[in-house]
Amino acid sequence: MTRKLLASLMIVLMLAFGVGASPIKIGITQIVEHPALDAARQGFIDCLTDAGYGADKVVYDIQNAQGDRSIALTIAEKFVADKVDLILAIATPTAQAVAKATSTIPVLITAVTDPVAAEVVQSIEKPGTNVTGTSDLTPVAKQLELLKRIAPEAKRVGVLYNAGEINSVVQVEVARQAAPEVGLALVEATVSTTGEVLQAAQSLIGRVDAIYVPTDNTVVAGLESVMMVAEGNKLPLIVGEGDAVRRGGLATVGIDYYKLGYQTGKMALRILQGEDPAEMPIEYQEDINLIVNLDAAERMGVELSPELLAEAEIVN
Repeated sequence: MTRKLLASLMIVLMLAFGVGASPIKIGITQIVEHPALDAARQGFIDCLTDAGYGADKVVYDIQNAQGDRSIALTIAEKFVADKVDLILAIATPTAQAVAKATSTIPVLITAVTDPVAAEVVQSIEKPGTNVTGTSDLTPVAKQLELLKRIAPEAKRVGVLYNAGEINSVVQVEVARQAAPEVGLALVEATVSTTGEVLQAAQSLIGRVDAIYVPTDNTVVAGLESVMMVAEGNKLPLIVGEGDAVRRGGLATVGIDYYKLGYQTGKMALRILQGEDPAEMPIEYQEDINLIVNLDAAERMGVELSPELLAEAEIVN
């Protein structure tokens, strides 16, 4: 552990346990607001609250970069200038911004698909930096298998993603390898902003039998546009996580972002107790859930088998 990082951790501990101490200052930054990232943030806060770090002990500065990387960096620099004691970075672009802004303040990340590819840690097993936390790497292959199970006649699946999000690039690369194994051809459509999502989704009409949206922050923020195209053209829409199903996606096999945030909060507690983030491995969520939306199935003209419904969590 570096001297600066050790000093920072000692300050946190003094604040946490000192008599009459000022509240701990935690900066929270996320790239954009959407239900999955919001759930991760709430899970983190709830974990600390459940552990006794309530409003009398913790002050949160919660910031949203509104999908803009330059704003994300400005937020990170603000946290450094304000000398916060701990930072939670939600999603890959904000994690990259915070890692660039500070090498001394302890940083927890969550909803980051591949922290190594994002260059915020040196390895999964031993981060080697002031950054650690949880990954939201989703079971992409299982999600494509689910699509084939729901629509066995499907041959071509369109995938919508932002090629500028390293988390999405990683998932699409997995999809490229997994799709042929389940008898699917991948048709890619990329966007750079949420405003481009509708046009990109429309570009898939007549070219695909289904649509797949991974945990891409840009596309998920504009998911309603994708749902409109999917419903209007009777295309099954498989998504990367449960909140997207609750918003109107057809189905997923995915993780629970609230639980992921709560898991990250447990790691924050360990740092507050003196552990070095450089030595704390990146963690994954092992539990995955099958979730289907019956109303979405009806709107997309999809008939779900009784066997699949018996296994799934049903939402409307």
